[in-house]
Amino acid sequence: MKIACIAASRVPSTTANSMQVMKACQAISQLGHEVHLFLPRQEPHLNSIDLPSFYGLKTQFPIEWLSSQPGLHRYDFVFQAVRKASSLNVDISYVWLLQAGIFSLLAHLPVILELHGPPEGNFGPTLFNLFQRIPGKKRILPITHALAKQIHEAYNVDVNNPFLTHISPNGVDLERYCDLPDPSVARELLGLPPLLTAGYTGHLYPGRGMTLLMELARRYPHISFLWVGGQPAEVRKWRENLIANKVENITLTGFVQNSQLPMYQAAADILLMPYEKLITGSSGGNSTTYASPMKMFEYMATRRAIISSDLSVIQEVLNSTNAVLCPPEDIDAWSRAIGCLITDAEKRLVLANQAWQDVQQYTWLERARNALAGFAVQ
Repeated sequence: MKIACIAASRVPSTTANSMQVMKACQAISQLGHEVHLFLPRQEPHLNSIDLPSFYGLKTQFPIEWLSSQPGLHRYDFVFQAVRKASSLNVDISYVWLLQAGIFSLLAHLPVILELHGPPEGNFGPTLFNLFQRIPGKKRILPITHALAKQIHEAYNVDVNNPFLTHISPNGVDLERYCDLPDPSVARELLGLPPLLTAGYTGHLYPGRGMTLLMELARRYPHISFLWVGGQPAEVRKWRENLIANKVENITLTGFVQNSQLPMYQAAADILLMPYEKLITGSSGGNSTTYASPMKMFEYMATRRAIISSDLSVIQEVLNSTNAVLCPPEDIDAWSRAIGCLITDAEKRLVLANQAWQDVQQYTWLERARNALAGFAVQ
């Protein structure tokens, strides 16, 4: 099929939504479909970035950046994108924006809408109700069962009809994780301290548990902690914080390109996901009750033991057989968990192998295949 993908993400950027869009589009393309991605142009427009390396992509697809004026809430961009999609005679409009879904339905295009959170803001609920009312072939993809439940309760969406609603957690490129070296070898290749290592990858936003990780490092000075990612200002702030608190066993790498990320994750013996009770993202908000973290699937694919905050939405994927779950923000529970794992290599191996088996169903390719299943043009 010929598929127009319409998203509001800044590309290139280090935000999770930007990464998710690129991975989803690559997977659709890898299934043999013709993908045309439309994005809003934002200044400065960084044409010099090597997108395949930046996003860890093996498949390229055409991307067109369209003008978008501040204050028009992307309506000008969406109008242009849908008009171009219609001129291309696409079979499906695959969108991340409610506005794009509405305009596509009005243009008589079948629509698949990715839903990464409940409709928010002054106009979000109104736009979602309008999207529901406009006739046409449509499907929504909530990223978790918890989000689907919220949408059902708020908007009476039939989440049990697989044609109308398909739960689509985020995923991972498993082929990038198949031949990773042992932790000690990965550490040597990356020039990291030759010590048992607990790793964290991702942003350093509030709600990600960085203060808890710093306290863990204070309690376990004989092991190394690795923090991979973060905006320059955040990394600088945390380096100053670590110096002020005399914590010397944490290595901060700052941002690394996605193509290099699996090796950094492989350098850890234990991978940490210490979400707090309030999780913020690049655009703000609180995703505690509906998040589907991409790092969770990457951790599972790395074949390392995982310690994660015990949030109900996380339990849709992780459980006591494939991870150690701790109450969020409970430093004593986290300290006991990491203390247990660093002395029990066999336990780490059992958890890691189970996580690897469980993540097989969470690939970007399977996600794309399921999202499009039964939605082909008749």
